[in-house]
Order: sequence, then structure tokens, then C-alpha cells
Amino acid sequence: MGERTVTSGGEVLRELLAEGVSPWLDGLRRSLLASGTLARLVAAGEVRGATSDPGALAAEVAGGTAYGQQLAHLACRSVPPATAVQALCAYDLRAACDELRPVFAATQGLDGHVSMGLEPWLAGGARVTADAFADAAAALHRAACRPNALVKIPATDEGLAATGACLARGIGVHVTDIFSVRRYEQVVDVWFAGLERARAAGLDLSAIPSLASLPVARIDAEVDARLRVGRAGRSGSGGRSAAALAIARLVYRRYEEGLGSARWRGLAAAGARPQRVMWSVGSPVETEPRGVPYVESLVAWGTVSAMSEATLAAAGRRGRLRGDTLTGQEGAARAAVVRLERGGVSFGEVAGVLEEESAVRVGRAWGALRGAVADRLRVGAGG
Repeated sequence: MGERTVTSGGEVLRELLAEGVSPWLDGLRRSLLASGTLARLVAAGEVRGATSDPGALAAEVAGGTAYGQQLAHLACRSVPPATAVQALCAYDLRAACDELRPVFAATQGLDGHVSMGLEPWLAGGARVTADAFADAAAALHRAACRPNALVKIPATDEGLAATGACLARGIGVHVTDIFSVRRYEQVVDVWFAGLERARAAGLDLSAIPSLASLPVARIDAEVDARLRVGRAGRSGSGGRSAAALAIARLVYRRYEEGLGSARWRGLAAAGARPQRVMWSVGSPVETEPRGVPYVESLVAWGTVSAMSEATLAAAGRRGRLRGDTLTGQEGAARAAVVRLERGGVSFGEVAGVLEEESAVRVGRAWGALRGAVADRLRVGAGG
């Protein structure tokens, strides 16, 4: 498809679908449900899934009124903050799954999912075991009671073990915070193994969806920061590394290789669906549409682009599509990685730093959410 500029509504978002890319809303929260915004985006064909973020929820609980009625009810019942957080999240997950159920039905379960994370301490804290995490994930899945609900699990060493345990139990998983090709390869291996365990247990593999997401903007930000401070030679136009594009191209090649393997053919014959790759193109709470360039540059069949509300709107107004940007680009991607590594960028170090930062960020966001809920419960959830 040739390059074009789209100024009307969400035409470019719908045309992403023609390229095999599903647009998702990143930053699901109660106001988007109560206002009908999510329903309108789904009806217009501009959103095919949604994912929540504890930071977005915390901001809305602390500064908005959308959760007021439910919090008032919970306060009257003297529900503790941890239980109240679970109740708020379960409500949002159920409501969003219901809004996206028509997409889920129309695509026979390929699309129309909603993913939500778990409080770290809900699953046992920093040293959580795979079974403890799977137990917590199963509890959230039961609370949602929807076939299109996914549980978010970070791609840490502990998270990978939990992912395999969840898949083996038939729980759909959205693996998050993948910052390297190596980590993605580990996610794919765990996904295969989890589905194989589920098959051995006699579970319906077609009912176990999965996503693997890369926060591409954060990869670029970390590499570009290293370039700016002189720890590596400048590379690319204006000193920007385009590291995320290179990593995305290599990851997509691994995705294709996985679907071409004998291991996948055996699972597909048993009804399994591909684990799609998601590009998380910005921050769920951003007010400026910084993710549009990633929406335009990360296009390939079978992928997902997760956008904030601001980026969704901007992409619909002024996005440019240039067709498939990832397939057959492994050579260029490898050359870009080699160039950056020769300049001093260690991608292993970048991934390690980002993984640690992500764990801290997520922990703080859940802490802020619990604190905001506790404050609202103490004052009777006024507002």
C-alpha cells in the first residue's frame, strides 16, 4: 500500500486492520467506560482490544469521580484497600470485555481481548513463585468470568515461569515489558511449553490467547539517552538510534520463524492460535500523542499496536501508512544493531536497565493506586 495522509476520523486505524495490525487502547479506565468512549471506538472499528495500566487507574481514582459510586459502596462495607483495588479492577475488566465481546465473536476469538495486571504483592511479592502468581491470575480470571480476559505478566525470570503455569491452566496471558530479542525468544519458548502442557491436560487450546508486548518508545529513549551523553557514537538522523525499529524487525522475524516451526504446526493442529506481538508505542497516561511515528513505522501482519487515547486520536487524524515495514528487513535490522554496538551500546545492558526500571515503575504505580483507594475509602469516597 502506498503512502497516504488521512485526515478523516479513524480511517488510518481501520486501514491498519487491512495491513493485519489491530489497534488497541492502552490506558483503560472507568471514565472511558462510563462515558461510552470505548463503546464508540469499538463500534467505529477503531479499537480491537484494550489494556489497563495501574498508573492510569491511580490518577483517575485520586483526581476523578468515575470510581466514586463503587468506592462509596465499598467504604460503607468497610472493605480493606487491597480488596477494593481488586473489586475496581475486576469491574473494569468485566465491563471492557463486554464492550469488546462483539469483536471477539466476529473474529472467532482472534481479537477483542482486554488485559489487566496483578498487584505484585497480591501474588506474593517480589519473590513470587510461579504457582502463587498463577493462583492470583486464576482468581482475577474467575472474577472477570469472560473468555476474552487476559492477565498481564511481566517478562522477568519469575514472570516467565508464571506465564507457563498460567497457560498450562488455560489462562490467557499478556506478557509485558519485553526489551530484547533474547527475552522475546524465551517468551516464545515458554508459550510453546505452556500450550503443550495444556494440550496434555486436554484443554481447548483455541481458548488460550496470548500476547507478547514490547515498549518500543522506552527502548529508543534509553538508547538515545546513551547516545546523547556520549557513551556511544551518534547514529542515524539527528542522533536518533532507531533502535526500537531494529529490535522490532528482529523480533518479528523470530515470530515468523516460530510460526514456521514443526512445534507450532503440532499445536496449531490442536487448535492453538498464534501468540501475537504487540508494540506498546507510548505511555498510557500521556496527553501528547508521541506514539504516532511508531504506529506508522511498525506495521506487519498479525501484530497489535497499543496506543493511548491521545495517540489513537492523532493517528486517526494525521497518520501515514507505508505498508509492511517489518517483513524481510532482518538484514537492515542486524546492520543497525551492529552499528550501535560498535559505537558502544550494549543491548544486553539496555534490556537489563529497562527491566529493572519497569519493575520499580509498576510497583510504584500499584502502590499509588492502593494509596489513592485507601484515601478515598477513609473519606467515604466522596465525589
